[in-house]
Amino acid sequence: MSLSYRTALFALLMISGATAAAQEATAPAAATVAAAPAANGIIAAAPADKGQIVFFRPSKMMGAAIGFKVREGETELGKLRSGKYFVAVVEPGTHVYNVHGETKDELTMEVEAGETYYVQGTLGMGIVAGRPNLGPSDEATFMSLSKKLKKAE
Repeated sequence: MSLSYRTALFALLMISGATAAAQEATAPAAATVAAAPAANGIIAAAPADKGQIVFFRPSKMMGAAIGFKVREGETELGKLRSGKYFVAVVEPGTHVYNVHGETKDELTMEVEAGETYYVQGTLGMGIVAGRPNLGPSDEATFMSLSKKLKKAE
C-alpha cells in the first residue's frame, strides 16, 4: 500500500469519525418480543427464575457494514450490527461478555433472577477495522432508540 494511499485512507477515516460523532446524538434503538407479556411494550418480562440481557447497537453511519459477535467464553450469544438488538436469557450469577475486533473488550455483570439488563454495543475507530465495545445501559436509552432498532436474526 503506497504512502499517499494510506494518508488518503487515514484522512477519510478521520472525516468519517467526525461525521459519526455528530450523528451519535440522534442514534436509534431496537425491540424484542418473547413469549412472556411485554414489560415495556417491546421487551418481554424476564422469566422469574432467569435474568435477561438486551444487547443493542444504535444505527450509525460509521461502521455500519461491520458487525461483531457477543460471546460468553467461547459461546456466541448473538451478532450485533448497526441498528440491531437481541435478547439473551441467562442463569442468575456473574457473567463475563466479550467482543473481539482490533481489540478485545469485556463486560462483567451480576445477573439476578427476574431482572432485565441493557448493554449497548458501540464500534470505535480502529486502524484496520473497528474496535467493538460493550457498556452498561438502561431501559430509557434502549426505549429512546427502539423505533430505529430491529431484532437481529
